[in-house]
Amino acid sequence: MNERRKIFEKFEEQREFWEDRVNHGIEQYRKGYAGITVKDKDGQVIPDAKIKLTQKTHEFKFGANLFMLDELETDEKNEKYKKYFADTFNMATLPFYWDATEPEKGKTRYEKDSVPMYRRPPIDLCIEFCEEHGIEPREHALAYDNLFPEWLKDASVAEVKLALEERYKQISERYKDKIPTIEVTNEMEWRNPKTKFYDEADYIEWCFKLAEKYFPANQLAINEYAGAWREAARTRDRYYAYTEAAILKGVRIDAIGLQYHMFEEKEDEYEATRLYYSPEQLYKIMDLYANFGKPLQITEITIPAYSNDPEDEAIQAEMLELLYSIWFSHPNMEQIIYWNLVDGYAAFAPQGDMTAGENYYYGGLIRFDMTPKPAYYAIKNLIEKKWHTEAEVVTNKNGKATFKGFYGEYDAEITVNGKVITKTINLKKKGKNEFVLEV
Repeated sequence: MNERRKIFEKFEEQREFWEDRVNHGIEQYRKGYAGITVKDKDGQVIPDAKIKLTQKTHEFKFGANLFMLDELETDEKNEKYKKYFADTFNMATLPFYWDATEPEKGKTRYEKDSVPMYRRPPIDLCIEFCEEHGIEPREHALAYDNLFPEWLKDASVAEVKLALEERYKQISERYKDKIPTIEVTNEMEWRNPKTKFYDEADYIEWCFKLAEKYFPANQLAINEYAGAWREAARTRDRYYAYTEAAILKGVRIDAIGLQYHMFEEKEDEYEATRLYYSPEQLYKIMDLYANFGKPLQITEITIPAYSNDPEDEAIQAEMLELLYSIWFSHPNMEQIIYWNLVDGYAAFAPQGDMTAGENYYYGGLIRFDMTPKPAYYAIKNLIEKKWHTEAEVVTNKNGKATFKGFYGEYDAEITVNGKVITKTINLKKKGKNEFVLEV
């Protein structure tokens, strides 16, 4: 047996606990009832109409970053990348890093024909891809000091604020109606900030207040590093405490982002992941942040396989299936976003360079040769098969039928007197979900 399988020990020890929460949570929070009334064109109800329901999409968001869109070495690899992405995901994280969108002061890189930059496809190109495939784009990250441009390095706090407001204004004018979720701040615990502004006491408050001005109708999210999962699950945990402090100051934070990168070296994996790979700990942290009454988002995930060995890849797939099930079962969770789709193109392992280590290189769902790994199919199977509803119902004497299914969009195929008509309904978590279909 592969020695790495020891990493599953807490899932085995806590099996009764997590299986109960997963099964009950998914059934209670990810599915709902819908009523369908079938009427004719004169408004008369139709009894005994047969309705076949087939889920087409999920309301819940499953995604990955889109950082390698048209960035791979060949057209063939680029086309495969786009196909694998669009075939599985309904959300994409876009690279709004300031040093990539405005590398030189006043010279932006939003347009499709912008000068190429590794892992930073132009935003307009990303938006076009998302619109073509019905994928919801997600902005990342509006005010992330670690990737502020070099031309701000020696600027005063006042100068940074002026430049940042111009950035907000530009992004708002171009994208506020196209991107529902705006990630405002990200990773607030850097010890060596890029700008003087980062050390100011009002950094989070100022950035969010400005976001509220320029993105009044968007969801404003905060995001933080993976270490939040190994905290004590107390209200005085660092990320929780500074988020709470901001909210108490009147900051409008609409969603809480939690990263989940397992960047440990293979030889350190077991010891380093004891809390991360503990279902009880995962639920404690989610329950803690649920106290804010906000949606939770798993914003960045890396689970490395460490090699293309079949058993290592199988472990990666098994771990992801367990983690996704736990996250999906929590009532406050609304997004789960894997990070790098393809092996060999992480930020620290550019274009197949393995010098950064196997933990970065083998962290994708697709191999470097563009063949899908078991992990890709594990996620796809959850979304399209295990968490998928198909049902057949018949209307009663009042022309009504009910069904329970996962939240999302459905094809409703109605058969009346041998005639078949297909309608679309959208089963929503927040909605009445009573549909009147005319045939």
